[in-house]
Amino acid sequence: MAASGNTLGDYLRARRGQVKPEDVGLAAGGRRRVQGLRREELATLAGISADYYLRLEQGRDKNPSAQILDALARALRLDAKAAEYLHQLARPSSGHREHADIEVAADDSAELIEQFAMPAIVAGRCLDVLAANPLARALSPGFAPGQNFLRWRLLDPAARELYIDWDEMTDIAVSGLREVAASDPEDPRLGSLIAELSATSGRFRELWGRADVGYRSSLIHLRHPIVGELYLRSHRLSITHSGGQHLLIYRVEPGSASAAALEALARGEGRAHSHQ
Repeated sequence: MAASGNTLGDYLRARRGQVKPEDVGLAAGGRRRVQGLRREELATLAGISADYYLRLEQGRDKNPSAQILDALARALRLDAKAAEYLHQLARPSSGHREHADIEVAADDSAELIEQFAMPAIVAGRCLDVLAANPLARALSPGFAPGQNFLRWRLLDPAARELYIDWDEMTDIAVSGLREVAASDPEDPRLGSLIAELSATSGRFRELWGRADVGYRSSLIHLRHPIVGELYLRSHRLSITHSGGQHLLIYRVEPGSASAAALEALARGEGRAHSHQ
């Protein structure tokens, strides 16, 4: 979903720039005009000709074999999610997809999260909050239904106050967005969000240029204005046949100070929400 229209080449270029020569057994001596690997170095590591690699990166060859993609993934030291993303870019899904202007929570997911004794939201394919239970809404203004939690996390100064580990939390969210973008590169709402954040957030431009792929579970460190500091573990569960929606669930360690803080937030839910 890059502006150039050459998503495969853009991704190869970005990942090539992140590999240190010494990490793949190459000498790092001398002045290098490029960050990371040169094109010909990557081609050699992948066992393909430099000319063919150049055509791939420039978008002049759009049909690399699965074997070549696997070789490039190994040479670039991609993990499983990043390698899968590389294959998705080279083999975009065929056929027209309908893209609803207004997304609603799938099936009974909104009712389901109301039963959870932990913060939970239903997030859409563009990371819009489609539904949130009361505890999630009390936990963060970024979880208010109708909010886009990635936009809020990147652009609202309150997010920096709430997330003690803001750098990691923005990294995870942008990596998750790139994973979604690979599954439907023609989605106009997704393209609009990426263009907007590229224009308004330096942090987004930095992370998008890094080309990391895939959501990962993480330990989140918050400084809540009412109950103080607490740690939560995030989990993402895909909702089948939903067009890319998922549940985000946040749990605390039983018996911990964070659990006590979350219980206090639940007891004073109305007051917590009104102060955010």
